[in-house]
Amino acid sequence: MRIPLIIGPTAVGKSEIAVELAELIGGEIISADARAVYHDLEVGTAKPSHELRQRVPHHLLDFVPWWDRYDAVRFRRDCERTVQEILGRGKIPVIVGGSTLYVRALTVGLFEGPGADPRVRAELAKRPTDELYRKLEQVDPAAAERICPNDRVRIIRALEVFHLTGKPISYFWGKERPFPWPLLVVGITMDREELYRRIAARVEEMFSRGLLTEALMLFGTKLPSDAPILRTIGYEELFDHLRGKIPLEAARRRIVANTKAYARRQLTWFRREPGIVWIDRGERTSRQVAEEILRLYESR
Repeated sequence: MRIPLIIGPTAVGKSEIAVELAELIGGEIISADARAVYHDLEVGTAKPSHELRQRVPHHLLDFVPWWDRYDAVRFRRDCERTVQEILGRGKIPVIVGGSTLYVRALTVGLFEGPGADPRVRAELAKRPTDELYRKLEQVDPAAAERICPNDRVRIIRALEVFHLTGKPISYFWGKERPFPWPLLVVGITMDREELYRRIAARVEEMFSRGLLTEALMLFGTKLPSDAPILRTIGYEELFDHLRGKIPLEAARRRIVANTKAYARRQLTWFRREPGIVWIDRGERTSRQVAEEILRLYESR
């Protein structure tokens, strides 16, 4: 049995399409979103609506404290367990998300490398990103070629692996443990200007639903400076506003601009990945796109 994996840029409508598909095939949804795992943060993490979650069971949402860490290794382990549980109920898992490292943990697999070392990471976190990237170019040119110079998370992870093993992270590439089930990977895309319009509309909706209130709650806590949730688009810009660095409207505009840039990075990443069946949703409804995925699912 192949498992559908629906990917694509933020705001393209993946959650709605996944629910429609799950209803068509008798499925349950597994989220592959690096921020939706955190509970209590509904608005800024753009989780599926309560209406969508009532229609179809959703998994790997709202189960990690927002002050904690969660990574692709834990996601892969939790995803495998959840797939087994869903199959055991006679249902079909439908995985959906746009977090690139989580998607790669499924499509490419994970190498059996060392776990995170808080002391090493704390030391690396003290150094600026450009300095870390220059270090990566020295110790692992192959990794530096594939990792974006401003992707601080992946740069630190690559240097951490080198520090702990004495081997570059690129040494482990090609030795990944594959996902136990075959995947049907479907990418959803649309006209760029329409995607940007949807992003702007989503940001406005997030503000109307209380994004600033969530940011205030986070701002009042003493989280570690490298806590992942602090680097989430939406909260990060509002923190600058709350520190008095920029007006609220400037923060709002920056959230839109940064979300558009994130969508472009997602598309660039996914376009490099082999084996993805791309669907341009155009003017079609989520149901119509789901029906096309169903045809692919039944024919392959």
